[in-house]
Amino acid sequence: MKFLRDTLDKVEHHFEKGGKLEKLYPLYEAGDTFLFSPGSVATGNTHLRDGIDLKRTMVTVAMALFPAIVFGMYNTGFQANLALQSSGIVAEGWRAAILTMTGIGFDPMNILSNFVHGMLWFVPVFIVCNVVGGIWEVLFASVRGHEVNEGFMVTGMLFPLILPPTIPLWQVAVGITFGVVIGKEIFGGTGKNIFNPALTARVFLFFAYPAQLSGDAVWTAVDGYTGATPLAQ
Repeated sequence: MKFLRDTLDKVEHHFEKGGKLEKLYPLYEAGDTFLFSPGSVATGNTHLRDGIDLKRTMVTVAMALFPAIVFGMYNTGFQANLALQSSGIVAEGWRAAILTMTGIGFDPMNILSNFVHGMLWFVPVFIVCNVVGGIWEVLFASVRGHEVNEGFMVTGMLFPLILPPTIPLWQVAVGITFGVVIGKEIFGGTGKNIFNPALTARVFLFFAYPAQLSGDAVWTAVDGYTGATPLAQ
């Protein structure tokens, strides 16, 4: 960490006002404060002296979401493996190839099989969501001249959790774009938005692409699978 701190100190002047990378200062600031801040606290008798700030609060929220993500991946794999076993459908695609080549298989009674299968569906959605949403966050921060809004870290974890596992990745990109830009940034950013960005993105996708977001079958990560609704069961 000391080496990283020294490296950031050496390049800091390039990102400051007048430097060659001035427009990218919000990106530098986001990494610096995420790793090393808060380094100081407010002074005066009216302030509570505490080392936590909004970024650390968001890290705490992200840690609280981690168990939900782990279980979400396991349950996605479990439901898919269970559907494959009960319907006799043969899994296809690169995910099936990985599970077959590694010998993990599609056994719904195997915890590792369920987790890895679910992870192969969840991780691509998670990556696209955070990369596209992160680009919009940095863009708005650069134009407005403020630091990157740390609230997106939570949005980037919540949005993939409320999407069907089989959703096309381009729809993930369109949805998170709508959620960040329309749901938050046009109101001024973190703390000023009147809508939750993740839910705004989800509502947009639901009305824009109902075929991929509606029905019971979309939640089972198996192509061609249809089943009875929970009410019918």
